[in-house]
Amino acid sequence: MDNLKIAVIGAGVVGLTTAVELQKHFRNAYINVVANRFEKDTTSFVAAGLFRPGTSFSGPTQDITRKWINNAYNYWTDIEKTAEAAKAGVTYVSGYLYSSEYPSIVRNHYIEKLVPIYRPATEEELTLCPGNWKYGSFFTTILTQCSLYLPWVAQNFVNAGGKILEQQIISLLSVGQEYNVVVNCTGLGAQSLCNDHKLVPIRGQVIKVEAPWIKTFFYGDYDTYIIPGFDSVTLGGCRQYDSYNTNIDKYDGYSIKERCESLVPSLKNAKIVAQRVGLRPHRDPVRVEKEIINAEGRKAKSCS
Repeated sequence: MDNLKIAVIGAGVVGLTTAVELQKHFRNAYINVVANRFEKDTTSFVAAGLFRPGTSFSGPTQDITRKWINNAYNYWTDIEKTAEAAKAGVTYVSGYLYSSEYPSIVRNHYIEKLVPIYRPATEEELTLCPGNWKYGSFFTTILTQCSLYLPWVAQNFVNAGGKILEQQIISLLSVGQEYNVVVNCTGLGAQSLCNDHKLVPIRGQVIKVEAPWIKTFFYGDYDTYIIPGFDSVTLGGCRQYDSYNTNIDKYDGYSIKERCESLVPSLKNAKIVAQRVGLRPHRDPVRVEKEIINAEGRKAKSCS
């Protein structure tokens, strides 16, 4: 479509990925990514990047939810098959999900038949980590390290003719004056931009450590996880509903360190590289909708 002008608002993993996908479908369109936060300042940068959607994740229907998850998984696996995979920070990783109390915790109905391997842990595997583990699963999934992916996908977007603009967005109406289509990928920012009170933050804190001997991920009870990446291992975590605190909390850090070292004792020798906090955008159901906005007499499509 000629003369089509598209603005993608937000430069996290969703915004930049959406922008490069739009370039594939609208080759003659003029596409900009507009944001006021990039790379290290995004929530995406904090995440460990393991593909494991929460079992309570939901879109408007079950079919649509599964389609979103399957399409996302296929997007990442397609990158993993290319020579650019390492540069993009995309790889397969395997690991264990343990629980001492609830068998449902180690199951994931969204990915059990999607990923290459998803099976019950053996009796022997339940003893790999200290603890009274009664239930467990072993599975292989995809991992995307955003410290590598974000600059890689941004460069691809620019190389294909896109522009990345640093700008504070006050309202979608103001953006709609310049573009035919506005795609809102601001995550938690949509709370104010769309006056969406169902959108709330879930605060997370992680510790990045140097532990090159850790090649396998481990999940335990109480949101405890150890996830190896390309250049560090992520220890987590916490899920604090409706918390806007972006500061490092030393008590959360102590708790994460203690829980992860109990799960994998060799981590006591790991050097701490960084601690990071991110506010996960949470909404039930997840909103992907379109609407027509009237920007001073000029109609534009808005997608959120």
